[in-house]
Amino acid sequence: MPDHAPPTRDEVIAMEKRYWSAVMAQDGDRAAELSADPSVIAGPRGVMSVPRNEIGAMTKAGGWRLNAFDFEDIEVTIPAPDVAVIAYTLHQNITMNGEPRTMRAADCSTWVRSENGWRCCAHSETLLDPA
Repeated sequence: MPDHAPPTRDEVIAMEKRYWSAVMAQDGDRAAELSADPSVIAGPRGVMSVPRNEIGAMTKAGGWRLNAFDFEDIEVTIPAPDVAVIAYTLHQNITMNGEPRTMRAADCSTWVRSENGWRCCAHSETLLDPA
């Protein structure tokens, strides 16, 4: 049995925003630090299991840049004291191959607490039609 309290809704939202802030800053070290080893990712490129060091490299990869992001329709559930799931609609302003774009997606992340702190162990993203 864990000897600590489960996270609050606000703490889970803050963890997710820290991750996206690391991506926006292209801080691969911070993104890797917040990721499980490996992390499972499902999105437009399919399903993959990604080692932590590759998460950092993906964050720094060229061709695109995250300029801004915002969450809405946030849902958080805490199925166990050391597990948190967050789902939300993501609005992101990106630059891809030099062209500015606005994207909208439904995202979901699962966070697990270990002796090393909270780590994102799974993330999925489904692109939505523009609003």
